[in-house]
Amino acid sequence: MRENRLRTLWAQDQAAVNGWLAVPNGFSAEVMAHQGWDTLTIDLQHGVVDYQAMVGMLQAISTTPTVPIVRVPWLEPGIVMKALDAGAYGVIAPMVNTADDAAKLVAWTHYAPQGTRSFGPVRALLYGGADYPAHANQTVVAFAMIETAQALDNLDAILSVEGLDAIYIGPSDLSLALGCKPVFDDVEPKVQQAIDHIVARATAHGVKAGIHNGRPDVALARIAKGFRFVTVSSDARILAAGSQELLGAMRRPA
Repeated sequence: MRENRLRTLWAQDQAAVNGWLAVPNGFSAEVMAHQGWDTLTIDLQHGVVDYQAMVGMLQAISTTPTVPIVRVPWLEPGIVMKALDAGAYGVIAPMVNTADDAAKLVAWTHYAPQGTRSFGPVRALLYGGADYPAHANQTVVAFAMIETAQALDNLDAILSVEGLDAIYIGPSDLSLALGCKPVFDDVEPKVQQAIDHIVARATAHGVKAGIHNGRPDVALARIAKGFRFVTVSSDARILAAGSQELLGAMRRPA
């Protein structure tokens, strides 16, 4: 079974630096993977990536040691299982609001007797190895997104669900849920308090905490607070920022 390096990093109490893929293209995913990201997450929830594009992107990532993760569009069993069958080593599920939601996520990402995942790891066998069925339950990582007021109210119950490996904060949705402006980094005090509370409770429960960031300085500060999975920007934002920097230099008055 191919190692899930995310679990290895966590076993050493190290943070994983995660890249975000919004461009639906195998070559751009391959370029990102070869830069040394610990993990790369293909985003099926927002943006323009569909299932078939995701498969090609997973194939591209597999040419490197980077761990492939998929954020599914919704908490729904079909897409969770299809993402895993395609070779994702982690699934991020949005809008997990209750312990029941978290229990469903755990069930759908684990084979029986721990869960109810249907058997058919078509590409996962190629990526993970012939012994994938025997080790998948201990290898795949399940992330529940905490991004609503309801999830905050049910936080300890969610974190108590056996088999839930990690939670992932979407600062923009969390900000909206708390009546604040949706941003990644410079969140309002009310949102910062919620973020601090979430990472503290996750750590107390032995659940890894992840969060979306726009800037490296913010991601590093959040690692210092206990986050062990930090996303920094995305392929689309990096492409735009690099273009803006180049064009700014070219068009600067002499």
